[in-house]
Amino acid sequence: MIFEQELATITNEALKELFNFEPDESLLTYTQTRKEFDGDFTIVVFPFVRQSKKSPEETGRLIGEYLIKHASFISNYNVIKGFLNITISNEQWLKKIATAFADPDYGFSKADNSKPVIVEYASPNTNKPIHLGHLRNILLGYSVSLLLKATGRNVKRVSIINDRGVHICKSMLAWKKFGNGETPQSSGMKGDHLVGKYYVEFDKQYKKQVSEMIAAGIEKDKAERNAPLMQEVRQMLIDWEQGNEKVRDLWKMMNGWVYEGFDVTYNRLGVDFDKTYYESETYLLGKKIVEEGLSKGVFYKKDDNSVWVDLTSDGLDEKIVQRSDGTSVYITQDLGTAVLRHDEYDFDSKIYVVGNEQDYHFKVLFLILKKLGNEWADKLYHLSYAMVDLPSGKMKSREGTVVDADDLMDEITTAAAEETSKLGKVEEFSNDELKQLYETLGFGALKYFILKVDPEKRMLFNPAESVEIHGNTGPYIQYVHARICSVIKRASQIQQLSGYKNMALEAVVNMTDKERELAINILRFKETVENAAEKFSPAIVANYVYELAKNFNQFYHENSIISESELETSCFRLCLADACALTIEKSLNLLGIIAPERM
Repeated sequence: MIFEQELATITNEALKELFNFEPDESLLTYTQTRKEFDGDFTIVVFPFVRQSKKSPEETGRLIGEYLIKHASFISNYNVIKGFLNITISNEQWLKKIATAFADPDYGFSKADNSKPVIVEYASPNTNKPIHLGHLRNILLGYSVSLLLKATGRNVKRVSIINDRGVHICKSMLAWKKFGNGETPQSSGMKGDHLVGKYYVEFDKQYKKQVSEMIAAGIEKDKAERNAPLMQEVRQMLIDWEQGNEKVRDLWKMMNGWVYEGFDVTYNRLGVDFDKTYYESETYLLGKKIVEEGLSKGVFYKKDDNSVWVDLTSDGLDEKIVQRSDGTSVYITQDLGTAVLRHDEYDFDSKIYVVGNEQDYHFKVLFLILKKLGNEWADKLYHLSYAMVDLPSGKMKSREGTVVDADDLMDEITTAAAEETSKLGKVEEFSNDELKQLYETLGFGALKYFILKVDPEKRMLFNPAESVEIHGNTGPYIQYVHARICSVIKRASQIQQLSGYKNMALEAVVNMTDKERELAINILRFKETVENAAEKFSPAIVANYVYELAKNFNQFYHENSIISESELETSCFRLCLADACALTIEKSLNLLGIIAPERM
C-alpha cells in the first residue's frame, strides 16, 4: 500500500509513546478510507483499546494528534467510532506522483535470478479442438504468468499435451472405420476440428452399439464395458503402448493435424509457451515411478494386476495408478511429468492451472509425490478455476455441443465489428486497419469478460454482452484508452503544451478532488499488480483498470483538459492523462489485451 511503511513506522512510535505498547504486525492494519468519509487511509484502533484504557474514539484521537504533530506527510485526521481516518498532504501525494509518473516501468519489479516459477496451462487432448472451456484455462494461465513476471519472478510457461490414451484412440478408431481417408486438405477443415469430428462420431456409434446390446437383454454396465468398439479401443491402446507400427503411424498423422490446428489458435490468441511436453514422452517415466513405488511399499497390486495407492488413512480414497493390462492412467503421466519438471528446472514453485473438477486429483497427486519422498511436493499448487457456461447451458465434447474457440473468436470479432459500426467514425480506417481493430476489440472483449471474474467463480459467458462499448467490458476500457490518446495527440499539436511532460509535478500545490482521486488511483497500480500476482487472480487487475477507466471518464466529462489560457493546469492534467493511458495499457497487457490508440 502507498505510504504503508511510513504509516507503520509513525503509528508504532505513537503507540509506544502514548500507551507503552508495541503491537504485533497483524494488529496494525490499513485500508483505503471509504468514499463517504474524509481521508485516504483508515487505521482500525479497536485492537489498542485494552492498552490505552480509553474509549475507541479517544484512542483514535490521541493517535491522530500524535501523527499530525510528528508526521509531516499527514495533513489531517478524523475519528469515527473505532476508525481513525488519515489524510495525506497534497505535497506528499505529488512527490509520489512525480516519482511514479517519471518511471515508465512503474508497477513492475526488476527480474530476479531466483529459481523459476513454473506455470502450466493449456493442457488439451489431441482428440478435439480447443473450446470455450479451454479458453478460461489458457487466458488465466497466460495472464497469471504475466503477473508473476511483472513482480520480478523468473517465470517459465509450459504446456502438457495429452496426446495418448483411451480418448485419443477413440477418435483414431472412428477415423479408421468411418473416415474414408478424409484429411484436412480434402475436407477443408482445420486439423483439430477434423479429429474432433471423429471423436463425436465414435461416441455416436458406441452409444448405438450399447443400445442394441441392452435391447438384446444385456445389462447396461456390461454392455458399456463389452461393446465391440470399446473393446477395439482398449486393444488399440495396448497396441500403441507395445509400439505397433500401424497404430503409431495413424497416431502420428492425426496428432500432427491437431498440432497444426492448435498452433493457429494459440497464435491468434497471442499466447505462447517456453516449452511443450507430451504425455507420450512422460508416461514411461510415470510407469517407472509406479515400479519404484511398489518396491517402497507406497503402492500395492490387486489380484487383477492393477496397481493402487491406499490414501484412506489420509482422509482420501484408494486410487488406481496403473491398469491391470499395464497401461497408464492420467495420474501415471502426471507423476512422471512432475518429476521431470523438477529435475529440469529445480523450480521454486509449480502452478497447475486446471479446472476445479480435478481438485481431488491434485490432492491425490501431491500426496503421492510426498509419500514417494519428494519434499518439493510442498511447492506444488493447483490453481483451481470454475467452469464456463453459455446461455444455452453446459458443453459436452462427446456430444458435439462444445463451442470451438476458433468459431467463438470469429463470432466475437464479427460482433465487435457490428457494435463498432453502430458508433460510426470508421471512415478514417483502411480495410486492413479495420480488420485489425475488430480483432483487437473482439479478442479484448473475450479475454476481459473471462478474466474479470474471480477464477473460483463459475461464470456465464455472453458474447453479445462482452462486446458492448458501455459497462464493465474490454471494449469500454479500450475506448477510454483511445480517447486519452486522442486528447494527448491534440495537445501535442499545440505549441504551448507540447512540452507538458517536462513539467515539475511536485511544484503543483493545489489539486482538485477529482485530480487527486485520479492520481491516487493511478498510483495504486503497483499494489494492485502485487496483490493480483500473490492471489493468482487477473480479476483484481481487470476490475482495477475498469474503475480507473471510469474514474478518468468522469474526470474528463467534468474537467477541461486542454486549455490554452490555463497552461499550468492543462500541463498537469495532460500528465495525469498520459499516466492514466500508460496504466490502462499496462493493465490490459497483463490480461493479454491490446490497448488501441484509436477507435
